[in-house]
Order: sequence, then structure tokens, then C-alpha cells
Amino acid sequence: MKFNVIPVTPYEQNCSLIWCEATRRAALVDPGGDVERLLDAVERAGVTLEKLLLTHGHLDHVGGALELSRRLGLPIIGPHRDDAFLLDNLATQAEMFGFPPATAFTPAQWLRDGDTVPLGELALRVIHCPGHTPGHVVLFEPKSRHTFVGDVLFKGSIGRTDFPRGNHDDLIVSIRDKLFPLGDDVAFIPGHGPMSTFGFERRANPFVGDGA
Repeated sequence: MKFNVIPVTPYEQNCSLIWCEATRRAALVDPGGDVERLLDAVERAGVTLEKLLLTHGHLDHVGGALELSRRLGLPIIGPHRDDAFLLDNLATQAEMFGFPPATAFTPAQWLRDGDTVPLGELALRVIHCPGHTPGHVVLFEPKSRHTFVGDVLFKGSIGRTDFPRGNHDDLIVSIRDKLFPLGDDVAFIPGHGPMSTFGFERRANPFVGDGA
């Protein structure tokens, strides 16, 4: 798997362009906005975009998905159905956070824990990780040992749980019981900020590490 991280929106949200090296089939993970910038990145990579993947329903992660879907005829896949209330209220989110007007939508496919999302010769494993939002999912690509964790975990920090239907205890369980067991060597691309590994966070993260 190859990927390119493209920060978008005033929140510097990490949208990831990912693709299968063998087939050049690609997906955008969390296309939160700046659609023209994302399309330019796809063109420069020389890949064929075939789907849009969402980790959760917050506007900075989904704000460009509907426009991309309509312009290119692409399916929106994810998150888990428990985030439907967020996608239904995108207009309110846009007004609250000062984003351009946004339209509610329903993805072509909701994701569940244990699902597999194909991408060329790749198979992304879906891990339901509630806490930041109830329907948050993480995407794990086992061959390259990379995960796309949205706002569950960050380098040196964890996701907020003070948004509607957030749950701190659920978030800690998601990280410790679902993500860390994947292996210390697994690298992750968070929704904001730099990459890290589960091993580093397990050792050093003050919120969820071994010493927390």
C-alpha cells in the first residue's frame, strides 16, 4: 500500500490518499474539504480513485465527500451506522464550526466491526472504535502494517470525548483492547498531526500508555 497525507480544512485534518501499488486503484480516507486540492493530489499520483472512506461523522472529516461522490460517481463507505446522527446534522455542524454550508447524506455502505474493504489487491480491515464518536471506525491494512485511526488516537494524546455521544471509557477500551493488540510495530495516521506507532504510544502516551 502507498499513501499520501493531505491536510485539509482550517482544522488541518489529515485526509489520506491510499492506493494499491499493483492495480493503482485508490481511495480517499476522510475527505473533509478542499476538494480541488484533493483532486489535484489524485491526478499527480496517477491513480484511479474508486471510493471514499469515512472514519466518523465530524464535518472536518466528511465535508468534501458528497461533492466528490456526485462529481465522480464514487460510493461513500463508512462510518459505522451509529454516526448517522452526525451525518444527518451536517448543516448544524457547519454553522457551529464556521464551515461552508453542508448537506446531510447517507453513505452507500455503513461499516461494521470485522468488515473488509477491498481496494485493488488490498483488504482493509474495519475495527469499530467508539469513544470519540459512537460510530467511529479504524481502517487497518495488515500487509503494510498501517492504520488510519481518525480522531481515536494521536501522537501523545487521544481523541476528545466532550462532543455529543462521546464516551471517555469507551475510547480507552477501543485503544487498549482493539488497537494496541495489533502490534507495537503498527504505524498509524491520525486525523490531525504527525504519524506514530502503537508501540510508542503504549510506552509514552500520558493518557492511554502503560503508565497512565
